[in-house]
Amino acid sequence: MRFLAERLFGMVVTLFLVSVMVFFIMELPPGDYAERYAFRKYSGTGVTMTEQDVEAIRAELGLDAPALVRYGNWIGGILLHGDFGPAYAFDTSVNTIIGDKVWLTLGLLFATLIVTYLIAIPIGIYAAVRRGSAVDYGLTVFSYLGLALPNFLLALVLLYFSNRWFGASVGGLFSARYAEAPWSAAKLWDLVKHLWLPALVLAWSALAYQIQTVRATMSDEIGKLSVTAARARGLSEARLLIKYPARLAINPVVSTIGFDVNRIFSELPIVAAVLGLTELGDLLLKSYLDLDMNVAGAILLMLTVVIVVMNVFSDLLLAWLDPRIRLGG
Repeated sequence: MRFLAERLFGMVVTLFLVSVMVFFIMELPPGDYAERYAFRKYSGTGVTMTEQDVEAIRAELGLDAPALVRYGNWIGGILLHGDFGPAYAFDTSVNTIIGDKVWLTLGLLFATLIVTYLIAIPIGIYAAVRRGSAVDYGLTVFSYLGLALPNFLLALVLLYFSNRWFGASVGGLFSARYAEAPWSAAKLWDLVKHLWLPALVLAWSALAYQIQTVRATMSDEIGKLSVTAARARGLSEARLLIKYPARLAINPVVSTIGFDVNRIFSELPIVAAVLGLTELGDLLLKSYLDLDMNVAGAILLMLTVVIVVMNVFSDLLLAWLDPRIRLGG
């Protein structure tokens, strides 16, 4: 319980600091949406906008309040009402603009993590058990290729061959008939059928890294005296591998879940642009260009919160796999 309480307290403190940092980033761009609004509305009309006119727009939008007051209103609305504020450039709320894109981005994130670990862990274990075999050398070559070939280039290759061989595109998260359709079981299944490919593309480099990580750690664990002693007691090979070396070999993988989440978010915008995916990266860029910082701040806050939460989840899972960490914590 102490270990859990410490991690949860640390998460709360971190999330507070994250919210302050995100708000600071929201304040960084020169000017604000009041200036952008005045420019867009009156540019080319011959109407001269004075500083007083801009100040009036700023007051109407609530952008004239001190930064500390605006931070309190912003974070209070999120915590108390789940309201991220108005999206000025879209003339609606941030919640409406983000909408399905949040869940699609999170779905793509977790699909990528599942693909990464479901493939990397068993293959890494197998490569360690068959160390020096042709399969092991083949996986080593694959790992080098995975580290050398960028995800977006793999996406372009898949797009080319899908059109060349099958006359079909692998882009997007939905078929044409479901793209604008309301959510239903059929639309959800259509999403699942399209989700595996971008998840595999995003998992490409992580797969190469994690396979080598599991292989190296598993190779070290197999040679330990505890494994030799268990084998001498007559424990079956499969049970022995799962109970002792495999359980410890995945510790480094578990400890880097937060890093993998951060990497996926970093690579997602360019992969999404290549595959035509609906996600938050493009909206984040547009909101920055429009100086609609409520939208930008909401997206940044959500992404960083996911990273922080996944880091805590990684710590808890690691403690469950290896009690020494929990007792030492």
